Amino acid sequence: MEHSAQYFLDLIKSSKRGKFKIYIGMSAGVGKTFRMLQEAHTLLRNNVNIKIAYIETHNRAETHALLEGIPMIPRRKLFYKGKELEEMDVQAVINQRPEIAIVDELAHTNIEGSKNEKRWQDVMDILNAGINVISAVNIQHLESLNDEVKQITNVEVAERVPDWVLQQADEVVNIDLTANELITRLKEGKIYDLRKVETALNNFFQPAKLLQLRELALKEVAHQVERKVFNEVASSKFTHERFLACISSNANTSKNIIRKTARLASHYDSKWFVLYVQTPSESGDKINLATQRHLINNLKLATELGAEVIRIPSDSVAKSIVEIAEKYEITTICIGKPHFSLFRIILATNLFNQLLKKLSSSDIDIVILS
Repeated sequence: MEHSAQYFLDLIKSSKRGKFKIYIGMSAGVGKTFRMLQEAHTLLRNNVNIKIAYIETHNRAETHALLEGIPMIPRRKLFYKGKELEEMDVQAVINQRPEIAIVDELAHTNIEGSKNEKRWQDVMDILNAGINVISAVNIQHLESLNDEVKQITNVEVAERVPDWVLQQADEVVNIDLTANELITRLKEGKIYDLRKVETALNNFFQPAKLLQLRELALKEVAHQVERKVFNEVASSKFTHERFLACISSNANTSKNIIRKTARLASHYDSKWFVLYVQTPSESGDKINLATQRHLINNLKLATELGAEVIRIPSDSVAKSIVEIAEKYEITTICIGKPHFSLFRIILATNLFNQLLKKLSSSDIDIVILS
């Protein structure tokens, strides 16, 4: 009885929650903010109560001109390290209760002392208050793509949005430009100050990099559409996948396995788990503090990406993987390449054959991630 009451309560909450639309693009300057403001004007003409909660025009003339006539909720002013700075005033947005709020730069990190660390968390508060939100983000800010983006651009993106935030969106729209169109806009001074153009062309805005980022953006939006079709049309016809990412205390390897498994789980819209088996050689008093810190950070990353973390002590990694796979009805186990420490541990035990035997006699797949 309690379960059905809770289910009904969850239904009520979800129906009261605001709708969420995200514009996504391959980089700054493709026109996400411009498109949001164009949409705002269209909605205003149709007597929709829409207000700007936060916008960042970057002093782009065409974009700035579109601010005219759109009601704006004043920002919250605060002092940080001797400077007066501005943030979105989340409480003011909730108090004013517009039908739709425009919130730019979803990946933004709030100033220290704010209620939430990240703007996407502010957006969740606004949505939970029953207010619809239109927002925007660049593809390089998506958490699970962090490693791929770093390989493409040679830049570590610090401000990131967990994948599940995009999955909360009712609509994800790609603002697409060709690499050449974007570079033309840059050269015309429509993205950055003309003094910064040369530096931008030599770094981020190179055709090969932009093409790869564009591909990531297009794939991500296609993937979100697939998820929507699967959930709304075909979900009853398919068995849901359940992924198990097996990690060790090896920091970089584990981070890679976590992010790649997150992508797989997101693609199949499925539940996933991260398993860390703490062997006697990795007990707290036998691994150094730096390794412990990296392990904790990786387990935190897994949680942020939507995984359920399982941490168990055992002297047999293979046996533990088999037991957890059975217990949690796992369909796919994800592990690292053979030269990774986890795989070495498995190979060093006579239970590796048991793991393979178990997998071959069941419907569990094994994926070896590079």
